[in-house]
Amino acid sequence: MGVLDPIARALNDVGITTPFRIQALAIPIALTGADMIGQARTGTGKTLAFGIPLLQRIVLPDERDYDQLSKPGAPQALVITPTRELASQVSSDLSAASIQRHARVITVYGGVGYQDQLSALREGVDVVVGTPGRLLDLAQRGALDLAHIKVLVLDEADKMLDLGFLPDVERILAQTPELRQTMLFSATMPAAIVSLARRHMRHPVNIRAESPGETSTVPTTAQFIYRVHELDKPEIMARVLQAESRGRVMIFCRTKRSAQRLADDLVDRGFAAASIHGDLNQLAREKALRRFREGRIDVLVATDVAARGIDIEGVTHVINYECPEDEKVYLHRIGRTGRAGASGIAITFVDWVDETRWNLINNALRLPFEEPEETYSTSSHFYHDLGIDPAAKGSIAQASTKTAASEPSQPISTRRRTDTVRTRRRLRNGVPVERDAARIARRRGEVERGDTLSVPE
Repeated sequence: MGVLDPIARALNDVGITTPFRIQALAIPIALTGADMIGQARTGTGKTLAFGIPLLQRIVLPDERDYDQLSKPGAPQALVITPTRELASQVSSDLSAASIQRHARVITVYGGVGYQDQLSALREGVDVVVGTPGRLLDLAQRGALDLAHIKVLVLDEADKMLDLGFLPDVERILAQTPELRQTMLFSATMPAAIVSLARRHMRHPVNIRAESPGETSTVPTTAQFIYRVHELDKPEIMARVLQAESRGRVMIFCRTKRSAQRLADDLVDRGFAAASIHGDLNQLAREKALRRFREGRIDVLVATDVAARGIDIEGVTHVINYECPEDEKVYLHRIGRTGRAGASGIAITFVDWVDETRWNLINNALRLPFEEPEETYSTSSHFYHDLGIDPAAKGSIAQASTKTAASEPSQPISTRRRTDTVRTRRRLRNGVPVERDAARIARRRGEVERGDTLSVPE
């Protein structure tokens, strides 16, 4: 396919030896410098389909023609992504592929300080990967020079449309050279994305990695749809996490509040879980992802913002805790499993109020789940489908309640009295008894000195 030896060796070192279909189709065309639109299901290797040509078209500092560039140190390639997580993932893949060529790849996104990003840009970079808001901000500050971009990539363009980023993308494109190579990759192609391509691309070649007769979902992902009651979802969820051969699990919720509530509930039930959503700052989100990637937790509860860009090996189950909004969200959620040829399981919970929404998704994707089976945490078919032990309970946490009998007892005579000293005074015909007044004063002095008071018998 014309891949340079240093890049091929770097990919071989990380176990990538055979191209996926989108890569085999896209790389030879992209290496010619032609504009291209690539459409393929999520999880089929789109990143390297544009990443390898991008890395081969830039000139690096240790190469002969670097000093002949119009502005050495200015970015030569730009990748625009809709989310921070996807930007980090793309940057990681590009760095791994160019480890022997030593390309300088920087990731820029909001939610973190400017200083490190500004310092890297001043020192010189070759490839910039970032989200539209921070890219536009840095460009308007004059810190990011886009006038020397040779290759521009719009990754997951349909998600940028959903998040309302297209106006920012248009402003970024206006600051790049007209004679550049533009590649657009997306899982779906809404009309607004097609219109964007017509305005900013020159005779693009259209690449589609699957034939029209193929389904939109990944064939190696088994799908299970259950009609469940909202109040029974936590119990069902706890049993799914006890299925046989269960590895890492990603659970998707529609709102930030429900994601955090579910994560907290799973932790209380004894599972190693964490959440990632928009209410968390960037450091907290990165920490949760790092723990998930390193295996310190094996359950990640996320909102749809995090559905893009999380490419972590060993995700065996994806669970739609709440029904997705539409078929595009459904595809992007379940695309976190069954990636790169691996098998996976996608489970969707459909409440009675979600029937209409699910029917639209089912019809759009031509799925055979028109009537999801009514399911409870005690349903036998549910245990059989997912390989769950019928003896599984709703919690794996060990009881930590202490009974009074288990606490060490103390003799009454050795306990320290902590209650307030009595200040009532005995009166006789309305006149205080002097003996009691002296005793109260004496007792107050002992408490101030920290002496132990014995309880009178």
